[in-house]
Amino acid sequence: MNVLVIGGSGYLGTLVLPLLAERHRLRVFDPRPPADPALEYVQGSVCDYAALTGAVEGTDAVLYMAMGHYIPVNGDDWGQIESHSNAFDVSVKGLYLALHAAHQAGVQHAVYTSSMSVYGDNGLGRNGSDEDTPPDSYSVYGLTKRMGEEVCRSACHRWEMSVNALRLYMPVSEEQWLAEAACGEPTPWTTSEDTARALLAALEYRDGFQAFTISGDYEQRLLSIAKSKRLLGWEPLARLR
Repeated sequence: MNVLVIGGSGYLGTLVLPLLAERHRLRVFDPRPPADPALEYVQGSVCDYAALTGAVEGTDAVLYMAMGHYIPVNGDDWGQIESHSNAFDVSVKGLYLALHAAHQAGVQHAVYTSSMSVYGDNGLGRNGSDEDTPPDSYSVYGLTKRMGEEVCRSACHRWEMSVNALRLYMPVSEEQWLAEAACGEPTPWTTSEDTARALLAALEYRDGFQAFTISGDYEQRLLSIAKSKRLLGWEPLARLR
């Protein structure tokens, strides 16, 4: 499959693109080149519609993982107003333009890397919550991520696209995951390999708009991954040694 990876040069792309490239032909669209110089690269901004329309030509699916400036989960004291504006540009405006460009090019499937930060209380859903629990975060990061999910939902209804929103919980390297879990308790953090496997499954699954919880909490003490197991055939494989 030819996949346009929007935002593939950032933190998440650096973690997962080596594994995705084993299965698909990737074209990275980003203001900066990806870590792997062998990947096809198109420079551009998600707010540049002309650049997006050129980049999406000849692809079969869009993987939208652009994040913009780093934003701490808690509160509004993380920087100047430009950072607030950037969050809306990347997670709302840029996402809409990317899906519109995909639709215009005949590309009818996309995967959006959302976040468990769509929920309040530091990204954790309410006790016993699942994907049907309405997102309720009002931090700038969580708010723009859940608005991005609504953009995806709209693309499915308006343009009959299929879009999977993966609510990721802290993708990290396997070494970081093991260090976090060293106290002997499972962690909701997700290894890069498990995150990549979820993205691969989401690129294949097509059924309108769907949101999925992706977490390394394999015992489901904090988060339910039942929907991801049922529809994507995915569950984390990382285990405490």
